[in-house]
Amino acid sequence: MKFIDKIKIVVVGCLTALNSLLGIMAIPFYILVGTNIVDYFTGIAASAYRGEAVNSNKGFRGIAKKVCMWLLVAIGYILDYCLIIMGNTIGITIEFKCLVSVAVIFWLLFNEIISILENINDIGTPLPPFVMDIAKFLKDKADVNDFE
Repeated sequence: MKFIDKIKIVVVGCLTALNSLLGIMAIPFYILVGTNIVDYFTGIAASAYRGEAVNSNKGFRGIAKKVCMWLLVAIGYILDYCLIIMGNTIGITIEFKCLVSVAVIFWLLFNEIISILENINDIGTPLPPFVMDIAKFLKDKADVNDFE
């Protein structure tokens, strides 16, 4: 068996395990990862237009921030699991299996979309005003507490 075939087997196995773990949250999570990547690269591109220097320390902090977003999703997943266990313990059937984690994903998605739009605007691409308004409206509706 070729080395590349072994790599493919490992990658497919890992993605299959991740899909199984995430279940219904898989697609929103993959969209979040995609927006993380787009935000990272549009942020690098926009930094030149903002007059900011791009360096490895700043890049590492950006990557660490994205990884922490994924950890927030994991914390939401743990909270969902705890709610289900607690509900079962006191005799309440909880129909939703991933309420907190999906809410976290969408809140992070809205933040990433706003950041991407700001980066695109800083690069000099004109934005339709309603696009930013919609993104901010959705984020505001998802906000329970503003920790910023």
